[in-house]
Amino acid sequence: GSPPPAGPLYPGRHGAGKAEDTSRTSPFHLDLWFYFTLQNWVLDFGRPIAMIIFPLEWFPLNKPSAGDYFHMAYNVITPFLLLKLIERSPRTLPRAVVHLSIITFVMGASIHLVGDSVNHRLIFSGYQHHLSVRDNPIIRNLQPHTLIDSFELLYYYDEYLGHSMWYIPFFLILFIYFSGCFTPVAEQSRMPLAALLLVGPSSLYYWYLVTEGQIFILFIFTFFAMAALVLRQRRAGLAPDSNGRFLLLSFILTLLLIAAWVGWLWDDPTLRRKYPGVIYIPEPWAFYSLHL
Repeated sequence: GSPPPAGPLYPGRHGAGKAEDTSRTSPFHLDLWFYFTLQNWVLDFGRPIAMIIFPLEWFPLNKPSAGDYFHMAYNVITPFLLLKLIERSPRTLPRAVVHLSIITFVMGASIHLVGDSVNHRLIFSGYQHHLSVRDNPIIRNLQPHTLIDSFELLYYYDEYLGHSMWYIPFFLILFIYFSGCFTPVAEQSRMPLAALLLVGPSSLYYWYLVTEGQIFILFIFTFFAMAALVLRQRRAGLAPDSNGRFLLLSFILTLLLIAAWVGWLWDDPTLRRKYPGVIYIPEPWAFYSLHL
């Protein structure tokens, strides 16, 4: 009889066909990487800027700010682009891990939306981001003092829980995708000019993400895992394709930008008090609040 049709009922046959197609050509995903970088800059980096630029009369303090609507759009568009990126992976990836990562990402980013919204609105009341919660004058004078615990809880949701549930699955998905970006064909390893032009904006955004999100440990762990995977695959005669090289080069440049940022602010006494740990990486918005 005729061969069975490829589809959900025949996942092995469908997966084999997909692998065969992508082994012939693995082009640089210019459309996805461009949209990904653009929306990161506009909807993530642009959030607090939009909140400051738009008149306060348009977005009263008891209503969502312009930046909050940017954040809502980011929380919808980013997981969609990550799923589209995974769909184009040259090899079949574990769906359960991808789906759970996306679900956790959306939940973490949504928790962050609320905490970040309130924390940034506090700027208009005199809150200073280069100081800790308890060191802020407007918080220190609250009565009763148990209200300070509530603001620290808000800060915990924003800076710790929200960031962890947002960024851990984000970098996990990027690493899972990167693990499929290897090819034995030398031509597929070459980065087109468009990819080289996107490396700069992409790296600069990751610098902002790592410094503002205070996730250097997560970032460096992901980078080392990617480097270890490259060394392992090289022994098998495989090299990163153009998409893999784009990600790897973006991370390398990000690391250099972080080193330059830390070196520049190494002797800042106020920021040193704000970030007293072994790993000293000031947040850009703390620098803005303090010096600009």
